[in-house]
Parts: sequence; C-alpha cells; structure tokens
Amino acid sequence: MHVHEWFQMDGKTAVITGGGRGLGAQMAEGLAEAGANIVLCSRKVENCEAMAEELKKNHDIKTLALACDVTDEESVKKVIEETVETFGTIDVLINNSGATWGAPALEMPTEAFQKVMNVNVTGTFLMSKEAAKVMTKQQYGKIINLSSVAGFGGADSRLMDTIGYNTSKGAVMTFTKDLAVKLAKDNIQVNALAPGFFPTKMSEGLLSQNGEFILERTPMNRFGQEGELKGAALFLASKASDYVTGEILTVDGGMHATC
Repeated sequence: MHVHEWFQMDGKTAVITGGGRGLGAQMAEGLAEAGANIVLCSRKVENCEAMAEELKKNHDIKTLALACDVTDEESVKKVIEETVETFGTIDVLINNSGATWGAPALEMPTEAFQKVMNVNVTGTFLMSKEAAKVMTKQQYGKIINLSSVAGFGGADSRLMDTIGYNTSKGAVMTFTKDLAVKLAKDNIQVNALAPGFFPTKMSEGLLSQNGEFILERTPMNRFGQEGELKGAALFLASKASDYVTGEILTVDGGMHATC
C-alpha cells in the first residue's frame, strides 16, 4: 500500500465532540481534508452547524451537526444513534469537549472541580462507551482522547492554577491506556493527544496572563499554531496508526521534554 493510502479517510465517519471551534474544529478540518465524513456535536450546536456547513462547502464530504451534553448519558446515546442512522458506522471518535476553572487549589469551589471532572473525564467515558459498542460490532475503530501536557504531573501555579483541569487530564491519560488494553482484542485503537499551549477561546485568558512564563518553558519559544494538531490527529485516526494503542502523543513544542 502506498504511504498516501495509509492516511486516506475516504468513506470513514468521525465524531468530534466540541468540534465547532478551537482545536476540535482544526482536527475536524484535518480529517475532512483526508476525506472523512464529519459529525460535530456540543452543547452549543450553533457553532457545530456553522463549522459543518463550512466543511461541507470546502470538501467533498457529508457532515452532521448535533446538540450534545457529554455528561448526559441519554444525550450521548442519541448522538451515537443518529450518527449510525445517517452514516451506518462510526470509525473514529475524538473526545475533544473540555472544561476548565482557574483558582488557587485551596480556594477551588467543590462544584467547579466536579464540573471539570464531569465534562473532561465522565464525558470521555460516556462517549467512548457508546461509540465502542458500535466499533466492537464492526471490529474496527479509533478513539482519540484529548488530554494535555497539564496531565503529566504537577504544574507551577504561575503556569496553570487549575487543579481540577490538571487532575482531569491525568485521569484521561490513565483512562486511555486502560481502555486501549480492554478493546485491543476488538481491533479498536485508543490513544490520546496531549497538546501544549495553543491559542483558543478556552486558553486566551491564561495565555494573556502567563504567556511569557509559558514561552520561557517551551524550547521552541512559541505557541502552537492553527493546523499544527491536524497531522497528529490524522495519524491516530487513520490506518497509519493501526499498531499504535495506549499511546499519549504529545504536541507541545518540546515543553514536556524539559521535565
């Protein structure tokens, strides 16, 4: 098989949570460019609808935009059911929806901590569980979870005073490895992306306050640029990664290498 064929996604269907903007939209665009049909879902369905129209206009693919609260099991099941009804399959799931909350650890409101864990961890579990039920029947699938460099260990409070977010992203890494082991027999690969600092709506406050501190600790001395997560996402979504599972692929300009 030619190397280009390993990365082709023609006829595949990818579900991307929180895909209407930010890193989710970038990854959706990358998979669409490779030929995949795209399902975008989030609580703010308007963003997904706009992005779905843009992808359909720019690429020869089909798209679907759905409302979804990843913390609500019935909402998740409905997205999976509608995707299968429309496309007949789910080949790729990217768990991108996320939440954060900044506060000193000893002042973090309990409800804020729980909300972040619920979206980032429970939401990833619910989406993975329902999508994997489809993937096991077809004996093929790719699950890609969005972790973060913040999940590798403790973070200087000058860098990220977000104990709930950091905890959740560490949990996503362990969840990824455990699910990869559980689903390997069904030819389903489960991996995670651990991005460094990319300018998005979620990160704009952090980068505006702590940008210089972050850059000092990033060997490439810059933030991630638009599109620089596309290749990593496509690799994990395509046949090119068929023998890769339980991996945390870090895309951070070298920050993690300094630890």
